[in-house]
Amino acid sequence: MQHRMVSDLMTTSVVRVRKNTGFKEIAKLLAEYDITAVPVVDDDDRPVGVVSEADLLRKEAGQLDPAGLLPVLHSRPVDRAKREATTAEGLMNSPAITARPQWTVVEAAQVMERYHIKRLPVVDEADRLIGLISRADLLRVFLRGDSAIREEISGNILVRTLGIAPDSVIVRVVDGRVSLKGTVERKSLIPVAVRLCQGVDGVVDVTEQLSHRTDDTAETLDTGSPRRAQLAP
Repeated sequence: MQHRMVSDLMTTSVVRVRKNTGFKEIAKLLAEYDITAVPVVDDDDRPVGVVSEADLLRKEAGQLDPAGLLPVLHSRPVDRAKREATTAEGLMNSPAITARPQWTVVEAAQVMERYHIKRLPVVDEADRLIGLISRADLLRVFLRGDSAIREEISGNILVRTLGIAPDSVIVRVVDGRVSLKGTVERKSLIPVAVRLCQGVDGVVDVTEQLSHRTDDTAETLDTGSPRRAQLAP
């Protein structure tokens, strides 16, 4: 099983700005290219931060209400500094959290989740900017066709990885939902097969109706008493 890589999904034509790029120029670029954020790079094209729409909106949110009807925001010093900033250096979130092109979509998604961010600049071995990958890019794996998913599960997982005969298990895939029906040689293969199928790019859900010929999950101790073997999660 091989997950798709960041290099397969990233955008390579990346709009970028310098630390001295002004507020209005950044806003103009976001509107012109219909994007929600831009990486900030140094003179060697290495990302040092990211400026997003949210960073620009802090300034608008901090404006006083002429009618005096809205409450005054009391924010942290760091937020006040960003609200008063006029260039990318003051507006950006730094340091930049970056990805490598050889990362899998799973690795990229985990980093985004860990840092609560929506996009990652992609850098090469010299840490130079070569692309950008976003949450929307990662979601494209779920646009993968059902036939491609079924082929990977039937060929790569069941036959080549688990050694299950091609005619032993019927694989059906509808809108990314996988169903497995048939018979496997050993009972311990069933949870393994399900777990591997769940890890295939584009799979939404996996259900199984699998029977087994041999129950290899029961072991006999030296005393003769049976013991159930727990499969590691």
